[in-house]
Amino acid sequence: MTRLIDIGLEDQSVMLTRMGELTYQTLLISIKAYIEGTTALGQVRDMSDNLMVMATKVEDRTFELIARFQPVASDLRAIKSYMKIGYDFARYGRYALDISYINDQIDGLTKCDQYLRAFIGEMSEKVLQMVKISVDALRKHDVTLASTITQTEREVDEMYLTHLKKLLANEQTSNKCVISSTLMARYLERIADHAVYVCESIIYIVTGEKTNLR
Repeated sequence: MTRLIDIGLEDQSVMLTRMGELTYQTLLISIKAYIEGTTALGQVRDMSDNLMVMATKVEDRTFELIARFQPVASDLRAIKSYMKIGYDFARYGRYALDISYINDQIDGLTKCDQYLRAFIGEMSEKVLQMVKISVDALRKHDVTLASTITQTEREVDEMYLTHLKKLLANEQTSNKCVISSTLMARYLERIADHAVYVCESIIYIVTGEKTNLR
């Protein structure tokens, strides 16, 4: 027999999946504009604001579920995790907006060395792959898929640290390129972290186990 709270939890899952799909598109547009040297600030700002509105709805519905029903432990686990995932997805959107902002203010990487453009392109692909894994794992509640994110997260962390060391060793890189690429790499690294947090939450929802995928 289906409980009313189960319907509410399913609605939360569906809303978060839509939110996740929007976060992926927001990041894709922002990163593409940054790499190509075009502008998408207005569009990304609107999408990011929409994600914040959706995150607030998830939070409101979370408290409604707690107030209207009597959640058992497994229900509370899902409710808490869904609210956290909503926050993580909203952070994707804010980082996408940050990327679009530095692109407009510092011109992205259009006047920087080919190395930097290739590096950011490769790191972006890995991070977008992680975001896609987090969204797909949520849609399917797939623990196995969520667990696959660890290796890519380690690769992203290693790329970030290697990039910082290379910039420190190269005194000829222009200040704009240093600032822009460092900020971009940092935003990508943080997005990757949030993708891991989402996958950890999915595993917690399904299994009840708190897992560290980093």
